[in-house]
Formats: sequence, structure tokens, C-alpha cells
Amino acid sequence: MLVMDIIKTPVGDMTAAAVEEGICILEFTDSRSSDDFKHPGLPQETSCISLENKHINNLRTQLEEYFNGIRKVFTIPLIPQGTEFQKKVWSELINIPFGSTRSYLKQASELKKSESVRAVAGANGRNPICILVPCHRVIGTNGNLTGYSGGLHRKKWLLDHEKRFSGQPVNGSLFA
Repeated sequence: MLVMDIIKTPVGDMTAAAVEEGICILEFTDSRSSDDFKHPGLPQETSCISLENKHINNLRTQLEEYFNGIRKVFTIPLIPQGTEFQKKVWSELINIPFGSTRSYLKQASELKKSESVRAVAGANGRNPICILVPCHRVIGTNGNLTGYSGGLHRKKWLLDHEKRFSGQPVNGSLFA
């Protein structure tokens, strides 16, 4: 059973969904249509309901800590649904430290897929678990903000937030 709820955050409402094993969706409510929540790997007949769920309750707590600058690493079980390639790309995102960024090219290189930068970027764009799987930490090779399903304004906000709480200066632009 897929349990869904809405979580209010400083950067907008987010749709959270969990199965018994962990969180499978965390996306901004205005970034995708409800039809897009039919992620690969979830049975078509999956029922969606709003109920109490230990993973969503834990997610609320950990997101509140993150937005208050207390939490820098999430410890919630994640169950992202996607292809094996997408899952490898998403796993690599978790290795980007809080307050840091990495280029799409560097991410592709870490995956030993330097020739597949576009495919890596495409997989980042299909990341179903925003913030916890930090695709917002990936930027263009030239340092520019590019692509984010929640919108570039949110990507900038999240990066500035992380810089501020990692002790790095924030001077109105993304980089010092």
C-alpha cells in the first residue's frame, strides 16, 4: 500500500509517499501532475491513501531539522522506483556532501560514465525523492544552475540554505 501526505516546507508544499519499507516519493506538489506518480516499479493497482505512516512521520521530523539547519544527513529508508541506471545515478547523488555541489560531468565521471552526461542529467531529472536524494546539488560545468524539477528558484534557495548552515559565505549569488 502506498501512503501519501502533504508536507509544508519553507520552499513549498511537497507530496510524500511511503510504502512499508520506506519513502518512495518526495516531490514538490506543483512540479508534476498526479499522473506522474505512476513511477516504474510501482504496481498499477497500487492504492494511495492518506494515513499515519512511521516513515512519513520520521520524514516530517528530519525535514524540519534540515530546514532549521540542524540535520545535514538523512537516515530514512529510501525506496526509489526506477531503472537500474537511474538508481545508480541517484545513489551517487547521496555522496555529494551537504553544502557542496558537483557538476553533471563530475557526477557522470564518478559513475564511470563520462560519455553519458546527458543520460545522467536525465536520470537526475527523474529523481522521485527530492532533497533527501540531493539532485539540487548538481550544477552545470560552468557553475550555472541548470535543471531542477522543483524550479531553479528552489534549487538556488536549497543551495544557499546549505551553504549558510555549512559555514560557507552566502553573498547573494550561488558562489562566493
